[in-house]
Amino acid sequence: MARNSWMLLGILLALGGCDRPPSADNLPEWTPKDHDRVEESAKQRPRGAPDAGSAEALVEATWRSQCAVCHGPTGRGDGPNGPMVKATDLTNPEWQQKTSDADIAGAIKNGKGKMPKFDLPEPVLQALVARIRASKARP
Repeated sequence: MARNSWMLLGILLALGGCDRPPSADNLPEWTPKDHDRVEESAKQRPRGAPDAGSAEALVEATWRSQCAVCHGPTGRGDGPNGPMVKATDLTNPEWQQKTSDADIAGAIKNGKGKMPKFDLPEPVLQALVARIRASKARP
């Protein structure tokens, strides 16, 4: 009997505490910054991966979304559409030697053959040229 009394008392106390919603008077106003999880993002990002807001990250995102479809992830011309459009192997040492930075930038800006033109900010364009140069295969 005493056990049932305690249970009944617990239920009554629980119900009595729920008669009104909690007051929001002392709660701060929510802002988008409350969900900015920079520390967590940094922990989850692989070592050496660019910060999501960096210029390097923008260049890599541009490469993946615009270039890799034909040129592949490393520039070898082995992207899903590469064989269909006969994409250039940008890592080929001979191609790298005979093609100037201005030629690469011009092909990106104006298109070439089946490659469409891309309207990119100058810093991104130059960073893509640098990325292509860095992908040079060893002879």
